[in-house]
Amino acid sequence: MMNNKAYLLASAVLMALPQVSNAQEAIAEEPDGGNDVIVVTAQRQAQSLQDVPIAVSAFSAEALESQQIENASDLQLTLPNVSFSKGNFTSASFTIRGVGDLCVGVTCDAATAIHVNGSPLFGTRLFETEYFDLERIEVLRGPQGTLFGRNATSGVVNVVTAKPKLSRFEAEAQFEYGNFNSIEARGMVNVPIGDMIGVRLAGIYVNRDGYTTNLYDGSDIDTRDLYALRGSLRFEPGPDTTIDLMGYYFREKDTRLRNQKQTCQRDPLGVLGCLNNRRDFDTTNANSTVGATLSSSEFFAIQGIPAVLGLGSLYGPDGFSGFQEPGDVRVVNTAYTPFYFAEELQVQARLEQKFGAMTLTATGIYQDTEVDSRQDYFLGIQSRAGFAPALNTLAFFAANGLPTGLAPPAPAFIPGSSAYFSPIAGALIPDGPQGVLCTSDNDDGSRGAFEGNSLCSETPLSFDRSSEQRESWSGELILTSDFDGPFNFLLGGIYAKSKTTDNSYYVNSFALDYASAILGSFGSLSGGLPPSYFATSMYRNNSLESNLESYGIFGEVYFDLSDRLTLTGGLRYNNDKKDVTARTTLISFLNPYANDGDPFDTPITPLTGPSGLFDADPGTPGQQLAQFREVSFDEITGRAVLAFEVTPDNSLYASYSRGYKSGGINPPLSPIFAVSESFGSESIDAFEIGSKNVFANGALQLNATAFYYKYSGLQLSRIVARTSVNDTVDANIWGVELESVIRPDPNWLINLSFSYLNAKVAGDQFFSNPRDPGGGDPDAVIIKDISNGAHCAVTGPAPGVADAFVAGVNAALGLRAPQEFPSDGNIASSGAFGICGVLASAIPANSGIQVLSPGVEVNIKGNTLPQAPNVKVSMGVQYTAEVGNGMTLVPRVDISLTGKQYGNIFNGRINRIEPFVQANAVLQLNGADERWFVRGFVQNIFDSNSVTGLYVTDASSGNFTNIYTLDPRRYGVAIGAKF
Repeated sequence: MMNNKAYLLASAVLMALPQVSNAQEAIAEEPDGGNDVIVVTAQRQAQSLQDVPIAVSAFSAEALESQQIENASDLQLTLPNVSFSKGNFTSASFTIRGVGDLCVGVTCDAATAIHVNGSPLFGTRLFETEYFDLERIEVLRGPQGTLFGRNATSGVVNVVTAKPKLSRFEAEAQFEYGNFNSIEARGMVNVPIGDMIGVRLAGIYVNRDGYTTNLYDGSDIDTRDLYALRGSLRFEPGPDTTIDLMGYYFREKDTRLRNQKQTCQRDPLGVLGCLNNRRDFDTTNANSTVGATLSSSEFFAIQGIPAVLGLGSLYGPDGFSGFQEPGDVRVVNTAYTPFYFAEELQVQARLEQKFGAMTLTATGIYQDTEVDSRQDYFLGIQSRAGFAPALNTLAFFAANGLPTGLAPPAPAFIPGSSAYFSPIAGALIPDGPQGVLCTSDNDDGSRGAFEGNSLCSETPLSFDRSSEQRESWSGELILTSDFDGPFNFLLGGIYAKSKTTDNSYYVNSFALDYASAILGSFGSLSGGLPPSYFATSMYRNNSLESNLESYGIFGEVYFDLSDRLTLTGGLRYNNDKKDVTARTTLISFLNPYANDGDPFDTPITPLTGPSGLFDADPGTPGQQLAQFREVSFDEITGRAVLAFEVTPDNSLYASYSRGYKSGGINPPLSPIFAVSESFGSESIDAFEIGSKNVFANGALQLNATAFYYKYSGLQLSRIVARTSVNDTVDANIWGVELESVIRPDPNWLINLSFSYLNAKVAGDQFFSNPRDPGGGDPDAVIIKDISNGAHCAVTGPAPGVADAFVAGVNAALGLRAPQEFPSDGNIASSGAFGICGVLASAIPANSGIQVLSPGVEVNIKGNTLPQAPNVKVSMGVQYTAEVGNGMTLVPRVDISLTGKQYGNIFNGRINRIEPFVQANAVLQLNGADERWFVRGFVQNIFDSNSVTGLYVTDASSGNFTNIYTLDPRRYGVAIGAKF
């Protein structure tokens, strides 16, 4: 039971909604005695509002609406030490206290566990829809393994849906119209069926024009077109039994951009593509890309192929040299219209059965998700002007064959050789050298242009695709007690399985198709094999199947050591098993043009590519079409909390918890680099102290938290050979958080929050920086490997040694000596095109020269973790004015500041994400008894293009940076009614 002061505060908080509280939403109940009790469920059991010894925030349905929190990106603006950003591969990272989803890959676990009604979700698209018909959203900060079924190192986001009411009929409808021709319609109907059953149906539909203008055709892209439906049923056959069933379906199909914009400080040498000092609105030097190097006249000449067939010279103008990148985040110029599709089905069942002072809860959820996103890889228009000599020569060879160079009466052309070139011309330039250029499509597995699956355009196309299908389910049992004595407990267990099929990332380009065909035709012709190209003609990182099987046993005990002191102790055992069948291919093996099926069904065996035999799994004897790996992890974690009630309105707590996130499996690489096949688990030792307070008879609620994290094995992704691989680092994190609710009188409501975060890499950790493979060494030479587009660095024992060595080897290959990068590029080393393997094999004995792939390693000790803003401040002010006839007019303004952060572990100016301010405002007129409303709103008042995250692509892509931003300014009106 709460004293009167605490009760008055809780009542005020409830009346003050919308707002953010520092515990999960309070729920008023009236027991038989007639005295109201305010309970929360932050620890999956009934507790008073301010007694929960956890840093947790919650948004009620009303708070979400009034603060214009429509999705996860909005959610970050109010919460202390929380950030959110989209990722490069149709993913997102919800970062809490500097700990987010820095691991990239199909076997990565989420650092922040996402739950719906307490059940864990896998690969969810939940944050892509707009929130609708929710009871609340809860965000628990810190490890939560002993409370929630799926372990998490950073925290838990739990979305609690609105449940059917058995007592009365209800209905709601709302319609919104705004700029960008945005329309949003949502509705709900709640129908009781007798005294024991209630049914609730809810849905939302969103459609808007694009946020981004495409100069290529004047269209608006980055549109949204989605809908979601949710049906719920509650059955209460008796006072001690509750059964909840829920079904949810979400679907989106539009032109939403996965990557908002690309930035680059253009490298005139073409070795890096982008330099290391600024993120300009510019496009990478296309000569740095793997498509350009493999199709260059220099590489062809080294392979004994006529240089005239090269699409261009590595030392000549590149395809983007005349392209003007629009200097606006919301303007692009692309010939490829983006495509975005996402779909998710959730089916959940929950049984709650009370047995006297104990409650047994059984929950099961099934989940089926799919995502498919495609867009222009460079978001730019590449010139075809330099292609003319090569395409004219190709057309000539296709019509006549390969010239012999012999005088009559010898044949002028190699008999039958035109069959090795006519399939290339027919697939890539079907209307001749001046006609359209066709590029392999990627919507049918690995079948591309040479199997009749292509896209054609006046300009050379380059585009990528990220897709996945996943099916998951989990079951959980929890037994809790509610004894009158000093002891209570929680005991739970969970079993979960998740299966991912066809997780793929593709990169397609005309240059890759062309290179795979020219190299393949000459290779098969010289080998006496049928006319063939090197498959796959597109880059494809493909996890054919990945499985997760996980179970955990967890529990907590609660001891009242005295009337004012409570001890909580918890333990958890985790067991995770993972396996993945995967392969990565690009120009990896010969496949006849005559094979119009799956390239892996090629009749040419053994599978042979430019680098020799293709083997997806070098670690297993024999030639493998795919790599199979499995790993398992187990761990015991737990927590201990002491909570002390200083007064009925003031409390202190101190806690220690250990969190765990299982490791995983790195994908196979093409070409092969020395990286670990798997990566280990990460663990965290989290120490926290907090104080929760109510002052001035309920006019002020003030909660404070300080924490220190000792992180071991933090999983961190980097790009190697066009593929994300994961390493582990150690880190130390500490910070403070303040949250307050101020009510100077019943009509005013003020929310304030502040957080400071210090998240640093601990100990010596050495990695190669993809932006600067030379590692800042002025005596090193950065090499662009023209055989695969990757980087390596050549170092020597003294100044000038590496430069002279590279110059000598390159001269024999017909390549130029090293050159210096521009003085403002923040690159100390020189650079050159070359072949790393040739350089490594040419090193004189005892010379002190080294060839380091992918570059010189640098120590990142002391660097700030990505997506860890040092400061966050937010404030919301709301006033309720009585305007007569029971109506109210409620203006509200919210403003938040997110401080400096970095988008990459290497930090530096180029990776810095500048602080940004976001402000929203709303004015709402409510009818009597709040049966209707009219609302005007504006989001992002200052129309700022706030960057929330960035992603650095790899060497073979030209090292450009994808950036992710908040939405532009939106404004509009909404009307709604309740029945």
